[in-house]
Amino acid sequence: MAKTSKNLLDEARAQIKQVDIDEAQRLLGQGAAIIDVREADEWRQGHIPQAIGIPRGFLEIRVEEKVPDRKRPVIMQCASGTRSAYASRVMRELGYENVYNLTGGFNAWKDRGLPWVADRQFSHDELTRYSRHFVIPEVGEKGQAKLLDSKVLILGAGALGSPVSLYLAAAGVGTLGLVDFDVVDLSNLQRQIIHTVDRVGTPKTESAQKQIAAINPGIKVIRHDVRLSSENVMDIIRNYDVVVNCGDNFPTRYLISDACVFAKKPLVDGAIFRFEGNATVFYPDQGGPCYRCLYPEPAPPDMAPSCAEAGVLGALPGLIGSIEALEAIKLILGAGHPLIGRMVYFDTLSDRDYVRVLKIRKDPKCPVCGEHPTQKGLIDYEAFCALGSGASANGSAATAGAHESPAATR
Repeated sequence: MAKTSKNLLDEARAQIKQVDIDEAQRLLGQGAAIIDVREADEWRQGHIPQAIGIPRGFLEIRVEEKVPDRKRPVIMQCASGTRSAYASRVMRELGYENVYNLTGGFNAWKDRGLPWVADRQFSHDELTRYSRHFVIPEVGEKGQAKLLDSKVLILGAGALGSPVSLYLAAAGVGTLGLVDFDVVDLSNLQRQIIHTVDRVGTPKTESAQKQIAAINPGIKVIRHDVRLSSENVMDIIRNYDVVVNCGDNFPTRYLISDACVFAKKPLVDGAIFRFEGNATVFYPDQGGPCYRCLYPEPAPPDMAPSCAEAGVLGALPGLIGSIEALEAIKLILGAGHPLIGRMVYFDTLSDRDYVRVLKIRKDPKCPVCGEHPTQKGLIDYEAFCALGSGASANGSAATAGAHESPAATR
């Protein structure tokens, strides 16, 4: 004789211990996990703070990743206790030894006046646009909300700034600040993919803003059509969570590094030179080095030519800029291990060691971030670096000898 849904529910409840709210709280206090098997839209409207959200249809696929210890007590929960009863039986079949079902589910929890939280309510467009992020465990809806609420400052809307801006916009970083005082030139288009022929002569920040809006109109763009200086840099970076350096001259690199040290902000840095490039994260506040640890003294102007003087392969900025965008996203999400104290170095013409990861030591005697810093404020790096002609804070070059620095080791 075929079983009814009531028969199946009764069997599930008979096989799994049912717990009320008080018993569930006791188990949670002892380290039990609680799994909410409701659908994503129900979860967004409210859930128990420590609950792990796994929609019923994905339970068998994802639960081992979320709760790898099969001996750990697990409380199954839905809206009222029905779907979670069926899910509890599946958990037993998967080998979980201590499975409980919460009687009354989330509704009972909420009716008792116990703490619960509601996640960001995504629009229909956002649910579709970021759907591929939602299924990544390290991102999910919580991580996407972090991205949408975050602010990233991009220094330079040129070769490196192009992929950085586009990928951060596409990823849903809610606010992008663009710093650049140059205009689009026809010679830029060989590598600066955010610009187009019809925008030649247009300010680069304006051109970039149009392209960002074209790929994701929900992103807010703040334009800073200025040259960075010791007078304005602290005011500009103050409201941003992460700073990404896409400039091509030493004065800007030293200045923004010092400013980020003083402001305790992470600085994602990238540089390219012909067929070579590197990317790293300077973050002394998290134990890593700053730019001055790697380069205590600036190179002479003839050793740091601009991209106009030395040339740069058009495809290379896409590689390095994409890594910079990825590192910024990792910092926002708190996912994985950012390149703090490490540098990814590419020599694309090499027949071996095409990619190397170099360790960068923090210099205890660094005048900016060392144990006893001697530089307490910002200085005029234009004079300090004796900047050569042809370089500006809008492009992408000058990385000569990064792998030869005394602070960098394999």
